[in-house]
Amino acid sequence: MIEVIDLLKLYPKRNSKEKIKAVDHVSFKVEAGEIFALLGPNGAGKTTTIKSICGLIIPDFGEVRIKGFSVLKERPKALAQISAVLEGNRNLYWRMSIIENMRYFSGIRGKKLNKSRALEILESLGLKERANQLVHSLSRGMQQKAAIAVCLACDTDVLLLDEPTLGLDVHSAVEFRSILKSLKEAGKTILLSTHDMNLVEAVADRVAIMNRGRIVVCEEKQKLIDVFTARAYKIRLVCSEESKKRLRELGFNGWNENGNLIELQVNLTSSQKLYELIDTFRSNNIEIESIEKEMVNFEKIFISYTRG
Repeated sequence: MIEVIDLLKLYPKRNSKEKIKAVDHVSFKVEAGEIFALLGPNGAGKTTTIKSICGLIIPDFGEVRIKGFSVLKERPKALAQISAVLEGNRNLYWRMSIIENMRYFSGIRGKKLNKSRALEILESLGLKERANQLVHSLSRGMQQKAAIAVCLACDTDVLLLDEPTLGLDVHSAVEFRSILKSLKEAGKTILLSTHDMNLVEAVADRVAIMNRGRIVVCEEKQKLIDVFTARAYKIRLVCSEESKKRLRELGFNGWNENGNLIELQVNLTSSQKLYELIDTFRSNNIEIESIEKEMVNFEKIFISYTRG
């Protein structure tokens, strides 16, 4: 459905002849009918990637294809396949109502807005009573929901959503997850760019984590969780001052301490590594009180790949 091939985007560095790589030879593929999440800290290159897919930014190198159509060489055909909600609050015409925006953006794609479908979308987002309200008079959260409503009204096969839950309250964000699941069941292909870890855990099939313009990992969500869960351990030790000194010499730092009890959090690549660590503690007369396998959420995975 979406192919991003060796994408490179450079920006001039202020007061310098050097250039910054906002996106550094990024490649990934979003399969038909899946929800693909693009994660990363601010400045990682997520929005630049999304805008390149939308045709709003011309890359310095590489290519984007949507349903086989090149965004650069077959722009009208490629962009006809997608609708998007971009980060920020300028996705809609502010002096038009929500329903007018829905009609307008459907119309420029050559589609007549189905009234019953429009009401269904508005009701699912809690906007039915505000259908005729001008966009500029809405709260930030309501404007975001209105942009999502317009995106859904266009009824394209591919949806690009850049920070779609930005400005939504908790209740609306939970409802939005249900909407995304329904869209997936209807066969839509969805590319998310988000900081919302709860959203990723709830709906994503695959995840690409970006950092400093590059993709550092791209994997099925559940495989990432399983890998990290398999190697995350919480170890409690009974330590004297001499034992603490030995721990530091062994390279352990940053533990939680309560009297003579120390709690370490470690990531181990195999069970054998755990046995080796136990032997290390015993040979250094460090008493082990307990070992627990730690439950891992997506926030911990994200931090592990993007720290530093």
